[in-house]
Amino acid sequence: MNLSYWEIKNWLTNVDFTIVGSGIVGLTCALQLKEKYPQATILILEKGTLPQGASTKNAGFACFGSLSEILDDLQTHSEEYVVNLVKKRVDGLQLLRSILGDSNIGFQQHGGYELFFKEDDLFDQCISQKEHINKLLKPIFNVDVFTLKSNTFKFKNIREQYVYNPFEGQIDTGNMMDSLTHLALNKGVKILNSVSVEGFSEDNNSVKIKTDQFEFSSSKLLVATNGFASQLINEKVEPARAQVIITKPIKDLHINGTFHLDKGYYYFRNIDDRILLGGGRNLDFKGETTSEFGQTSLIQNKLQAILKTIILPDTAFEIDCSWSGIMGIGNKKEAIVKQLSSNVYCGVRLGGMGIAIGSLIGKQLADLV
Repeated sequence: MNLSYWEIKNWLTNVDFTIVGSGIVGLTCALQLKEKYPQATILILEKGTLPQGASTKNAGFACFGSLSEILDDLQTHSEEYVVNLVKKRVDGLQLLRSILGDSNIGFQQHGGYELFFKEDDLFDQCISQKEHINKLLKPIFNVDVFTLKSNTFKFKNIREQYVYNPFEGQIDTGNMMDSLTHLALNKGVKILNSVSVEGFSEDNNSVKIKTDQFEFSSSKLLVATNGFASQLINEKVEPARAQVIITKPIKDLHINGTFHLDKGYYYFRNIDDRILLGGGRNLDFKGETTSEFGQTSLIQNKLQAILKTIILPDTAFEIDCSWSGIMGIGNKKEAIVKQLSSNVYCGVRLGGMGIAIGSLIGKQLADLV
């Protein structure tokens, strides 16, 4: 690609910080760097027309973990570790809200509900451990988080009782990313879309960055590509695809809140009088460990079956569209935020909790520099 003198001068000269990825982490990192270094030139490179991974493709759950998910985490992690994870998610959500304001992200706190299949003994496990988990989380919330309620919705083929927590919320993902992008641009951050970083090399004072269109140098390089991180750096981050469907508007849809089913492998909510439903990765872990976008008939059929048999059993509906996003996961639930070399840093592996911890990881990444 032949660049003009003006293009080189205005966008690719004397770059102090180059951030790869314009999702929640990358944009928040840029904002924090601008606050620390007001005169710095900050450039974000994004390989997609829009943020490519999960930031504009997620379901918009402002959550910190369902009861069954917390119990599952306790099977492989200490109580202190799991409580710290929850606290980070709560703090991250609060940071996101403080940066953008609730109205700009469409934040609504209708609470969260965990549903259980009738034949699943997971319900009994959760109820037996509910008080213990409430005690563990008391220092964070000051009150009991999880309570038992009877099914007041018209869902079918699930248990008549569910676990409720009042602290869970939801956001408008599009509004959030639009607001975050505009804020960064207004602060003087430069963003170039449809530019894919192919590699980089480092000397003592700078990083030479090679893209699919041009090469340039930057004083520092910060990688915030989450599920795509292993394509650029040698860190243990596996891509995990999540498929989502959304219905056309449904008249008199009286379902408010965020809902989890089957250890959180399925999740749904009301958005604009539509049902948004995602999940099903547990049906094909191997196939969904991919950085390729797309949908499969196996998971799409299961999502539609859940709509028909559980969520909207007596309501006619049509699917409006479907899509997928790419998360970054690993053998630990903790994100990787660290300095990789003299001038290269990363903030990746958000474990499907990007809404909750994305802002916090972005801030931590900026704090490393």
